[in-house]
Amino acid sequence: MSDLPSVIRTTGIEAGYGRVQVLWGAGLDVRARESVVLLGANGAGKTTLLKVIVGLLPAWGGAVWLDPDDVTTWRTDKRVRRGMAYMSEIGVFPGLSINENLRVGGQFIEKTTLKRRMEELYSDFPDLAHRRGTLAGSLSGGQRKMLGIAKALASSPRLLIMDEPSAGLSPLFVGQVIEVLGRFREAGLAMLIAEQNIAFLDLADRVFTMDGGRIRFEGSVAELEADDGLHRTYFGLA
Repeated sequence: MSDLPSVIRTTGIEAGYGRVQVLWGAGLDVRARESVVLLGANGAGKTTLLKVIVGLLPAWGGAVWLDPDDVTTWRTDKRVRRGMAYMSEIGVFPGLSINENLRVGGQFIEKTTLKRRMEELYSDFPDLAHRRGTLAGSLSGGQRKMLGIAKALASSPRLLIMDEPSAGLSPLFVGQVIEVLGRFREAGLAMLIAEQNIAFLDLADRVFTMDGGRIRFEGSVAELEADDGLHRTYFGLA
């Protein structure tokens, strides 16, 4: 897969909040049809890096490249129109129905195309299809997570970026989320998943680890497991 072009690439990203710097020269990339897991504990800087990538937080230094274009200063909506989708920990609008959430997710594509795409997603997520008018806030945690994934996929993105998809889920629902994402991975969707739950390494073609706002490791899951220090850090309680 190393010969495939990068869908997204960041180099030397520095960013933070107010006067507090969080990221220090962070760089990673996701190639076409590749699933990358960004592994790190809470406070490592994962969410901050994702926000820079999608344009929700300005970069103080470094660059974000989407395909051949430097998109570092692009607005979020322009990045979404170019094929990027982002799912935060919350993932949905609780006060909107399932149907309305999907429409928000696909707001930048043509209406007829969106209607067809929504029917495809209801086929992929049959539990949602039976409750189209139900408010997202009334769904179970697992159902909300599935809706969040479907909402992010409504625009038929080339790259799905996810922040802590395991957040708030039981191990059973974590397994279901991994199973669903695995199907889209097999279909060729490029994914960048920020997680602290090592169960998501089942989806990873490559892994980056983050600590203290810096990328500390890049490699395969096997290489991560083979490193004694990293193994103790991430697999010690497994």
